[in-house]
Amino acid sequence: MNEEKPAREPIAEDARLDALDERLRTATEREEKRNSSKVQGVDANYRSGNRALADLIGGVLGGTVVGLAIDALAGSTPWGLLVCLFLGIGVAFRNIISAANTRPDDQGDAPK
Repeated sequence: MNEEKPAREPIAEDARLDALDERLRTATEREEKRNSSKVQGVDANYRSGNRALADLIGGVLGGTVVGLAIDALAGSTPWGLLVCLFLGIGVAFRNIISAANTRPDDQGDAPK
């Protein structure tokens, strides 16, 4: 075994450093709690955005399908598609506007 003293003595922890570490840990926990999301799951804004997107896609696709069916049956090649496409877009915008004008607590009710 080596009887010599080490070149440096280990420095004992300072009480001020311990108190600083504790205060830093407490402040970090408080900040994480304050910044954490209070809403679990999907919020109302996300649902309304998905509803608007579904209305737009449904209006365009529905108008296209109905317009193509009318064109196939009636033989009015571009006009049935164009008219039904614009009607589908109009219905989609009407649905989005009516959804935007309803209060958030009313959206859970039955459709009117």
